[in-house]
Amino acid sequence: MNKRRDFLRLSGLAGAATLIPFNKSSVKKSNTLLVGGGCTLIPSETAGPYPLDLHNNQAMFRTDIREAQEGIQLDQTLKIIGAVNCLPMPNCRVDVWHCSAHGYYSGYTTNAHQGVQNHAGETFLRGIQMTDANGEVHFTTIFPGWYPGRIVHIHFQIFLSSVLQVTSQLTYPLTEKNAVLTSHTPYTTYGADPQTFNTDNVFSDGYALQLATLTPNPNTGGYNSYLEVTIDGTGTTALQQLEPETGGQFKLEQNYPNPFNVETVVPFTLKENSNVKLDLFDLSGKKVATISKTGLSAGEQKIEISLKNLNLPKANYLYQLEVENNIGTFRQAKMMTSLKN
Repeated sequence: MNKRRDFLRLSGLAGAATLIPFNKSSVKKSNTLLVGGGCTLIPSETAGPYPLDLHNNQAMFRTDIREAQEGIQLDQTLKIIGAVNCLPMPNCRVDVWHCSAHGYYSGYTTNAHQGVQNHAGETFLRGIQMTDANGEVHFTTIFPGWYPGRIVHIHFQIFLSSVLQVTSQLTYPLTEKNAVLTSHTPYTTYGADPQTFNTDNVFSDGYALQLATLTPNPNTGGYNSYLEVTIDGTGTTALQQLEPETGGQFKLEQNYPNPFNVETVVPFTLKENSNVKLDLFDLSGKKVATISKTGLSAGEQKIEISLKNLNLPKANYLYQLEVENNIGTFRQAKMMTSLKN
């Protein structure tokens, strides 16, 4: 089995829960839904007509989702927080997708500014990441274009322990958005976005919680964007009581310290005597290190990690624990966050 695909599928990062479109009748659009610590839940939205189930595509775990698409660079950050206490939620899986500068989605045949185009089998402008210790994910993409009937927007879904928590969309302030569209190619070919929040069929009943910032990035010549997203749950843990990928055979804890400098410890608890393997992956999904331990007894265990000993640079890594016992083989992944220099 392809090890990277094995990681993506069984860790819940790419399809343990299929992308689920929401019925418009089930959409919550109250911008006054206050819970727990006073945070406001992000409204649920339809996944739209162009979601893809990418659980068999091993390349989707990535930060740069542009592929060969033309357009001005956009560095999009989402920060996920828990509604119960308004604290960051690490280890959330975040899926994003949006259209090209010309209004086309990968994976579909669609009709936009340049007529009907077939992009079936393509995956541009789609990606998956996991939140770090600050509850953040970062994607490098292009600024989305607009197409008839929809305002500029980005789709996203958030999962905890492979369980879908919310499907939603984000958009941008009208003035800043149209300044991008009227000052950069290829967007200038189509001009300003004619849609407003009131005319868009998704945001017409509320948009305040889905309005991302949009500011110039002098280093890239493009733009930065940020949106804080509140979902149901408790920050700093980001775990469901139901963790289907572990099969009840182990409990994987957050590494400590986290964030860390060079050394950190991964604690876990085994239900049965087991062989375990800890794999480290960089943010492009490449496996960069493996630590194996055989014959571990049931109970509390830990694996110490030294980036220096592993000849790895300081960076964020996903760590996946694989547990093999007489019941079967089970895996779960979390994010470890490096202290910035």
